[in-house]
Amino acid sequence: MMRRLNRKKALHLVQELDAFPKVPESYVETTASGGTVSLIAFTTMAVLAILEFFVYQHTWMKYEYEVDKDFSSKLRLNIDVTVAMRCQYIGADVLDLAETMVAASDGLTYEPVHFDLSPLQRIWQRTLLHIQSRLQEEHSLQDVLFKSVFKGAPTSLPPREDNPSQPPNACRIHGHLYVNKVAGNFHITVGKAIPHPRGHAHLAALISHDTYNFSHRVDHLSFGEEIPGIINPLDGTEKISVEHNHMFQYFITIVPTKLKTYKISADTHQFSVTEQERVINHATGSHGVSGIFMKYDISSLMVTVTEQHMPFWQFLVRLCGIIGGIFSTTGMVHGLVGFLVDIVCCRFKLGTYKPKDVSLPDGHVNNHMPLITENNKH
Repeated sequence: MMRRLNRKKALHLVQELDAFPKVPESYVETTASGGTVSLIAFTTMAVLAILEFFVYQHTWMKYEYEVDKDFSSKLRLNIDVTVAMRCQYIGADVLDLAETMVAASDGLTYEPVHFDLSPLQRIWQRTLLHIQSRLQEEHSLQDVLFKSVFKGAPTSLPPREDNPSQPPNACRIHGHLYVNKVAGNFHITVGKAIPHPRGHAHLAALISHDTYNFSHRVDHLSFGEEIPGIINPLDGTEKISVEHNHMFQYFITIVPTKLKTYKISADTHQFSVTEQERVINHATGSHGVSGIFMKYDISSLMVTVTEQHMPFWQFLVRLCGIIGGIFSTTGMVHGLVGFLVDIVCCRFKLGTYKPKDVSLPDGHVNNHMPLITENNKH
């Protein structure tokens, strides 16, 4: 018996703490206005819940910056450049600040090709240049490229669909090199490179100046691990030389980047570039060496790009906030509107009400409301 009494007391105590008291159905009155408001509220909740689900599926990129402490590893240089000269006339190599020379034979391939693109290749290049222009205007598009790696179309030049009858008039230099993680200079100039105690030199004495033509096209240039779908700033760049002795310079600043998305985790490098070109004419004071020079420097900061997603618990909290907020707001608005309607209707009725005149025995007219007395009750 004592246990039952304790259970009843506990149950009664829990019932007293009920924050959601139940109203008997006989006391509940439904109205057309209430049904209309409920329909609007349910529709709004459904639309906002669907939109919130789309927000939950969306991801964004988070950028974090720190000092790059890795100076001992090698930097991979990926290159694919076509120069409008025959392969036997030009040479490519890298010379860094430590006076270390990396020859093209360590990883680059010289391939005789035609400099003019086929119609399909020209369409590819124009599309790539259009994407480059959009990337310069809309920086947020880079996040889209980061999230869509391995899904986009390949950025390499497609093969020719025709077979030209003329012999190749250009040289395609492509492949990769491993260089020291210090500032350096990758260049393509006349003659093959040879080692030298004070640096290096190119054998260009037997090559006529009339054969110089450093018109070139950069099909691909990147640093670090190659990631399909990523478009780099110089991809698709084409320069046409108007003089035989022409120098093209690219000043590149490399930023080490760690990319962490739901599809890939890679160590790559972003870079920015500025360009300069001039005609070499010693008579006018424009000194230098004809060729293509890509001078790069490495930033001391490292960027970590991480793809983030809204947690599930945060999605539930936001969804509950939407449902509860709409319920509370529509209930208050409906009650306020009903209250104002009742006030307006009551005032209208009071203004149009006229009491009935009552004739008295002494000839007067009583137009007042009769008083309620004890006799009236009976």
